[in-house]
Parts: sequence; structure tokens; C-alpha cells
Amino acid sequence: MTAQQPRTYDPPRRRTVTVDGARVACWESGPRGAEPVLLLHGYPADHRSWRHQVPPLSARHRVVTPDLLGWGASDRPLHLSFDYGTEVARLGRLLDALELDSVNLAGHDYGGFLALGFAQRHPARVRRLGILNSRAQATFTRRWYAAFSLLGLLGRTPALRRPALRLPYAPLHRRALAPLVRAGHLEPRVLDGYVDWMSTPEGRRWLLHYFADYRTAPRPELRRGLRDIACPTAVVWGRADPYLSPAIATELAGTVPGADLTLLDGAGHWVMDERPDAVTAALGRLLERTTSIE
Repeated sequence: MTAQQPRTYDPPRRRTVTVDGARVACWESGPRGAEPVLLLHGYPADHRSWRHQVPPLSARHRVVTPDLLGWGASDRPLHLSFDYGTEVARLGRLLDALELDSVNLAGHDYGGFLALGFAQRHPARVRRLGILNSRAQATFTRRWYAAFSLLGLLGRTPALRRPALRLPYAPLHRRALAPLVRAGHLEPRVLDGYVDWMSTPEGRRWLLHYFADYRTAPRPELRRGLRDIACPTAVVWGRADPYLSPAIATELAGTVPGADLTLLDGAGHWVMDERPDAVTAALGRLLERTTSIE
């Protein structure tokens, strides 16, 4: 008997769309006419955070992984706002630019935060929803709440911005992600793409511009809207996340009607890297659920 050959996948198709006058880099995989899946990365990553999930999901779906505006290969415009309401609305304009009326939407970390708000504000455009290790309706653990609040203060305070522009953001982020590299979960070249742009004056300037608009406090309107989410929903979480408590996941799954909860032992924040097969399986189950949006 001949051993079954591993399935091969075509490389993603890169394209660039314009959103709010700026370039957003996107990668597409799978049949062009298939049901679309939009995967949103978190902070400080880019589209490559989904590199393990894209090939299997694209066997049956058109999978789109953008670099959100400001991250990865997309533009970092200093004249645009990055407050939460604007970012959620910008996600709709990204769908328009991609000529997608509705999508299956999944997001990790910051991407999940945006996905939750978009699903609540534009339910007719979200077929199914996946949220992975995200602040979602809540916020960070105490230590990281303080850290991200400080970055916001640096970005919003004119007297602090100049010294803040000299801080070593790239080495700090590299150190935070180093355990993933040592464990073999994150390739050094991918980490380089996540953080190297922060070494430039332009990159540091944009990062502070972004945090000037970012707010760390919980968003009670998102919590109030959880019971109104009608689309099939999956919540996927690494139990050992030092940034975002699993209590966020259990609240999401316990409040969103019919939500499916996957809690992963032995995984932290970067579940797509640490438990790629389990995450792919959870997203696959989500995509098999019946939805009312055609």
C-alpha cells in the first residue's frame, strides 16, 4: 500500500487594498469563490500569526489574513485616528475594499477585540465569530493593564513623547516573545517581522501615535451586547495566558448564546503557535455550524 502523500497548498496570494486612503496588505488563500474567512491578528503581530491555520482552513474556504493598518507590511499613517470606534468602523471599510458583504470573522488578542465590536455593531456582516485570547469585553491582568496604560499616557502627553521616542520598543517586545522562540513555537524570521519596524524613528512614532488613541479600561457596552450576538460563536483560550485571564473566556462563552468554549491546557497567550492543531480544529468546528447568513 502506498503511503498517503501530504496535502500541498498553493502559496497565499498577496494583494493590497486602500482603506481610509492608506495601503492595507492582505494575503488570500483557497478557492476565490468559496465562503470567506477573515482572520485578524493581535498585538504586536501580523498576518503570519495565522500561518499554521491558513493552509488547512483554505482547503474549503477563501481565507483572508490582513496586516491591520499600522502593522506588518501595511501603512503606518500618522494622520489617521486609531481609537476603538474608528478601528471597528475601519474593519467594515476593509470588507468593502475586499468586496465582501459578510464573512466568517475570527480574531486573536486585539483582532478579537475588534471582531467582537464589529459583530455587535454589524451583525448582518458576520456569519460566524471566533475570539481567541482577547481582552474582548474586559481588560488585561493588573500588571499588563498598568503597562499598556503607561504606553497610552506616553503617547498622549506632549512632554513625555520626545523621551518616549527613544525607548527600545523592539528589544522589549523581542524579549517578551523570546520564550516562544526558545520553545520552537515562533520562527526567528517571523519575530523579526513582528518587531523590527519598531527600531526605526518612524515606527516608534507610529507606535506612540497608536497608543495615544488606545484605552485600556473595560468597555461595558461590549459586555452588555454579549447576549445579543446571534451568530455561531467559538471562544478559544490558552489557560496559562499571563495577559488575559481565562475568566474572560468563560464569561464570553457563558453569556453569548450557544457559544462553544475551548480551553487549552499547556498554552498561554499565543495559542495559534502553541497549540496550532487544536486551534485549527476549533475553528473548523465553528465553520461547520449552521448560520442564517448566506
